[in-house]
Amino acid sequence: MSEISYDQVPYAIRDDLIAAQRRCWEGLARAGTWHDGARRVAIAAETRNARNCDYCQAQKAALSPNAVAGSHAGLGELSDVEVDAVHRIASDPARLSKAWYEENKAEGLGDEPYVELVSLVAIVTIVDSFTFALGLPDHPLPTPVPGAPTRYRSPGAKVQAAWVPIVEPRDMTESDGDLYPSARVGYIQRAISAVPDSKWAYWDLASCHYLPMEEIPRWDTNARAIDRTQIELIAGRVSALHQCLY
Repeated sequence: MSEISYDQVPYAIRDDLIAAQRRCWEGLARAGTWHDGARRVAIAAETRNARNCDYCQAQKAALSPNAVAGSHAGLGELSDVEVDAVHRIASDPARLSKAWYEENKAEGLGDEPYVELVSLVAIVTIVDSFTFALGLPDHPLPTPVPGAPTRYRSPGAKVQAAWVPIVEPRDMTESDGDLYPSARVGYIQRAISAVPDSKWAYWDLASCHYLPMEEIPRWDTNARAIDRTQIELIAGRVSALHQCLY
């Protein structure tokens, strides 16, 4: 397996950040909850492939993505509905709709497999955005590791405040593990909780690139080289450019 390294850049990259990226790359290659290692790596490859999809670009430029006829230029490893989900999430997430999500379910992409897919797209996007910012090429994707998905369904997951099932803090069970640091957590932390392993993998990576969970409510935090005001200025600008409605 190719190991993530930044030895070639003239900047000091934090050890914890490199370690988190390596962990997520190793996890990417292994069977998850609903997708095996080969399919997880295929989802990662399709996430990158979406950058060069003419159909994605035409949809994004249109007044409505539904106004464009055509199909995605997939790599041939995933089903059509999976390719559409990966490409839409990667290229035009601000205009996803509940109707689109329900259509995907009707075509065979179930709730939990979709949640795991979302987490994988997000993980690859974080790492690839980091290398892009450093002017580096994408890291090679890992080689899939044999193994079967666990197919664990969280007993407390319900469709309540989102299109997908989520686990509210009051509905956690022992089999879910330690999903939340406390009962007071934002919905961004509950978003992919229906697949606990995916939630842990995503936040293991995201916390290193943003802030540790326990530091988020603290506006006087000094957890990073820049202060919280600077962090949120950058985060707010990036969110606006990407039409992040959270």
